[in-house]
Amino acid sequence: MPVAMELILSSTAFEHGGEVPRRYTCEGDDVSPPLEWTGAPAGTESFVLIVDDPDAPDPEAPKTIWVHWVLYDLPATATSLAEDVPASALPEGTRQGENDWHRVGYGGPCPPIGRHRYFHKLYALDTTLGDLDTPTKKDVEQAMAGHILAQAELLGTYEKQR
Repeated sequence: MPVAMELILSSTAFEHGGEVPRRYTCEGDDVSPPLEWTGAPAGTESFVLIVDDPDAPDPEAPKTIWVHWVLYDLPATATSLAEDVPASALPEGTRQGENDWHRVGYGGPCPPIGRHRYFHKLYALDTTLGDLDTPTKKDVEQAMAGHILAQAELLGTYEKQR
């Protein structure tokens, strides 16, 4: 009997629950961390990656979820993203959405106060979403509703050094 695999998202830069290294933040080079995943379920047609911070602006009194990165239509054959991946090197077919800085691409942790949590969420979908123009996280979440086969999460934390 085949064993069902679990979708797992990881990084060589930090452990789940560990601190995001300064290199990947606004106090460093503000580049995307390397990510890799395994265990895509049968029927996966594409992946969505959303990175957000539910602790904005203050973890003691959060008011919003700040979106750092939105990627969708990553091909089912993709298993990783390189560190500091430019748009031109994303897997063929990958599309990007808008982050909360109102730009496309990665924006690293830059918490104004306290230690924040950064959730890297990977979704395996049974479809591709197609051209959504430059969607927000909410747009992508609405488009993928009813199409999620599996989900994985990698949590990192960061507090500015100042």
